[in-house]
Amino acid sequence: MIAKRILFGQAPKIALPEGAIDSHMHVYSAQYPSLLGGPDLPADAACLEDYQKVQQWLGLKRVVITQPNAYQIDNTVMLEALDVLGERGRGVVVVTPDTTEEELEEWHARGARGARIMQLPQGAAGIDKLLEVNAKIKPFGWTCIVQFYGNEILEYVPTLEKIQGDYVIDHFCKFIPPVKPDSIEYNALLGLIERGNAYYKMAGVYESSKVGAPEYSDIEVLAKPIIERFPERVLWGSNWPHVSGPIENAPNDAILLDKMMEWMGSDQTRQQIFVENPQRLYW
Repeated sequence: MIAKRILFGQAPKIALPEGAIDSHMHVYSAQYPSLLGGPDLPADAACLEDYQKVQQWLGLKRVVITQPNAYQIDNTVMLEALDVLGERGRGVVVVTPDTTEEELEEWHARGARGARIMQLPQGAAGIDKLLEVNAKIKPFGWTCIVQFYGNEILEYVPTLEKIQGDYVIDHFCKFIPPVKPDSIEYNALLGLIERGNAYYKMAGVYESSKVGAPEYSDIEVLAKPIIERFPERVLWGSNWPHVSGPIENAPNDAILLDKMMEWMGSDQTRQQIFVENPQRLYW
């Protein structure tokens, strides 16, 4: 029997700012199987209609859908979801060196505004493709969203420093295990943000934290200094539907959102992270 995903519950204790944007989640469709090289679909498919219930629960108004690894370079499901959402949605697609200008034009018209670079197992386009992809999307004003293991950041800094335009370092920079704030790796992350074109996305904290719920304190000590120093360079994403583990282990989205909002500290900072920053990048 498939476990039932929680789609509604008690509202977050801290109210989101008006027009709040979820800058990272995924959608699937049971009508489209996963592709070779990608992971299996979630057991319950986790479709757009399910996510819209979560939006209502949390008080979210707009969303940036990120292409999931399951569909590799086929962006069909995500683009169809954008067709439904209209101006309420934007998308991060997978772009390869073989993607044509005509495809990019079509995807842009349908709401795509970024390209996903995934330097993790089952990712469709890795950092070796980053600069080629960056060159392809730059005329459209898109951003690269880059996910890698933060413990390997020193290897990737030379490439990241060559990116033209804005880009996003995904999933708290995914330090597994979490590093210390005085580590060379963490300071390399700070150096990239200080350059002025890197954003830091708060998403999937449970994937990196060894301490775990409810405090995630080993990630908190890394995230809060960045939030405090660079509030204009921070994004937040729900990472729904939390496919890194079984459905029954998925976090309660409202409780997790409250914890992330606590780290942000003030209404002004929340306004930047939930509204102003993603608005600037994607709308």
